[in-house]
Amino acid sequence: MSDLTHGMADIEPGLRLHYVTAGDGERTVVLLHGFPQTWWEWHRVITPLVEAGFRVVAPDYRGAGHSWKPADGYDKETVARDIHRLLRDHLGIEGPLVVVGHDIGLMVAYAFAQAYRDEVSHLVVMDAPLPGTEVFDRLRSDPRVWHFAFHGARDVAEMLVAGRERQYLQTFFNVRNSDPSAIGPADLDIYTEAYSAPGAMRAGFELYRAFDQDAEDNRTALKRNGKLTVPVLALGGAVSTSGSLLGEMMHEVAEDVTAQIVPGTAHWIAEENPQALLVALLDFLGRA
Repeated sequence: MSDLTHGMADIEPGLRLHYVTAGDGERTVVLLHGFPQTWWEWHRVITPLVEAGFRVVAPDYRGAGHSWKPADGYDKETVARDIHRLLRDHLGIEGPLVVVGHDIGLMVAYAFAQAYRDEVSHLVVMDAPLPGTEVFDRLRSDPRVWHFAFHGARDVAEMLVAGRERQYLQTFFNVRNSDPSAIGPADLDIYTEAYSAPGAMRAGFELYRAFDQDAEDNRTALKRNGKLTVPVLALGGAVSTSGSLLGEMMHEVAEDVTAQIVPGTAHWIAEENPQALLVALLDFLGRA
């Protein structure tokens, strides 16, 4: 990978965020990971983005990776505000931002784009349902997203996963993967270490427990602000639960939507087919 800079940012009392930066381009791409991942999700695309002339920022949002794990604040508006403080106040980044989010990161990216509408030039969302949309409501009862209910069972989920983090994560990855080699043993080691840390699984589950609040917040923001007007690229996995619905879903909340299916992928797009992801991303950003 390109030379990376790791840092910790004091966001508020009780919260420090870990982040990785690379490159010094005039345009900044912010990469927001999903669950159960960290900034490492993006390790195969950071260097090509830097080589294409971008500055890249890949944070661990609150509760993930090396970031601190407070007891609350896992609604996506709060998580988006954390990221905004990291970018503007701590890193001092100016100018419009390209915001890319996968899975839980998709939800954070959308909340960011709604809250800071004049600061985002492009939004890229990848393979997850967005709370507050009709697509989310339809998918929530799909047996393939059983983990929404399991993660929502406070204390029970923590109790059952404790000491079995690696087995749980391996199963979680494998049932949503078109290529088992895409997230290999070394990657699993990184994620297992991250989510075996004290409070890490609890923090990850809290992201799901906030979905009802997220849905209310998103509906309120849409009613107040209207649909997003920035260009949106909606990328779905070829054999994922929500992949074919990403375009429909984003049309509920955005006016200018380009939807694509990424070949050779299920849910873990950045690992399963990083080349196709980069082609789609760079082509989209070339529209600026």
